[in-house]
Amino acid sequence: MSVDILMPALSPTMEEGTLAKWLVKEGDSVASGDVIAEIETDKATMEVEAVDEGVVAKLIVAAGTEGVAVNAVIAVLADEGEDPASVQAGGGGAPAPAPAPAPAPAPAPAAAAPEKALVAAPAPVAAPATSGDSVLASPLARRLASQNGLDLSAIGGSGPNGRVVKRDIESAIAGGGAKAAPRAAASAPSSAAAGQPMPAGAGLDPRKIAAQLDMAYEEIPANNMRKTIARRLVEAKQTVPHFYLTVDIELDALLALRGQINKAVPEGVKISVNDMIILASAKALMDEPDTNASWAGDAVLNYASADVAVAVATENGLITPVIRDVQTKGLPKISAEMVDLATRAREGALKPHEYQGGTFTISNLGMFGIREFAAVINPPHGAILAVGKGEKRPVVRTADKGDELAIATVMSVTLSCDHRVVDGAVGARWLNAFQQRLENPLSMLL
Repeated sequence: MSVDILMPALSPTMEEGTLAKWLVKEGDSVASGDVIAEIETDKATMEVEAVDEGVVAKLIVAAGTEGVAVNAVIAVLADEGEDPASVQAGGGGAPAPAPAPAPAPAPAPAAAAPEKALVAAPAPVAAPATSGDSVLASPLARRLASQNGLDLSAIGGSGPNGRVVKRDIESAIAGGGAKAAPRAAASAPSSAAAGQPMPAGAGLDPRKIAAQLDMAYEEIPANNMRKTIARRLVEAKQTVPHFYLTVDIELDALLALRGQINKAVPEGVKISVNDMIILASAKALMDEPDTNASWAGDAVLNYASADVAVAVATENGLITPVIRDVQTKGLPKISAEMVDLATRAREGALKPHEYQGGTFTISNLGMFGIREFAAVINPPHGAILAVGKGEKRPVVRTADKGDELAIATVMSVTLSCDHRVVDGAVGARWLNAFQQRLENPLSMLL
């Protein structure tokens, strides 16, 4: 009996994903545990293993297809001794997605008035399905079309719902057609160029604005991760009441201690300032536990452990891997975990449990020369710490003979707080505790 391979749910919140790549082809034999595909979720690209053994009879969903629903049939395995050519989807799992219904024929045009001359219109050419103003196409198809100068709108799609996929691009290349036409010069100035107002309804759609102003641009489709980041950031700013607290922290004692620690740790281990910031934040969360909390709609959840999420920039967008139980770990352990998580985050190889959850977030842009910024809260966390660069600044010190001007290494940090969870005084106490830990760094090791 044939076996359906279904789109897996690779995280508790996953509803759909992109089938990034097939690692098998029709006719291949697979065994249980063989890696057969790569699925792009909203956070990472993950490998999918075969659960059963058999021969790949049919790949239902083409590589590069976006928006594949969880539990949809993506391929079919033929059982041993079964003819792969006779296998149909739906033999052993969820039914295959039904094909999109054919569009209803357009109504015949009304007869023209007798005195009007009839002009024969050219027969309409079937165009590929579109979504909004863009052609439905897989990311791979878009990339291949761009590399070969092809016009996607002139290529018929053979994928699901008329989506243009890789094989359509390859066919167009082989046929030598669908070349993108050069943009013709405008025969008349646009309404914007002529000083006239834009048409009503243009709004803030960047495509419409670009069309009005004749602006050239390259459209890069957003992957699932980028779409999720956009959705969550909008949700956070619209639904979470942010307020911000900033403090300057002197780092000279911390830098001196870091130098001593790095001389004492085993070869190959290097403690960074960021590692010490992670530990100091966890200690401060234990000092001021009301900050280590989340809003649950009708209650505040106070967490017993400091699980610190650290923002890591990747090619596909921002991801926040989590270091668990930071308050119980030493600096070498924190450093090793941070290096491992950041490396695998950039490779898209994190497991869901490694970037989900957490109780507090740190976003550090100091290495980019940013002096100060305010970060958007990462729900459901109650706060996020934005860390700027350490730099030499003038400071005023109180001495026996009065105030004196001195030079110190100073870092500005801003705590963004969810006011439903963290009140102003609570956030201020946490920042004071964090400042004390960094300015008296030996206290982190006790």
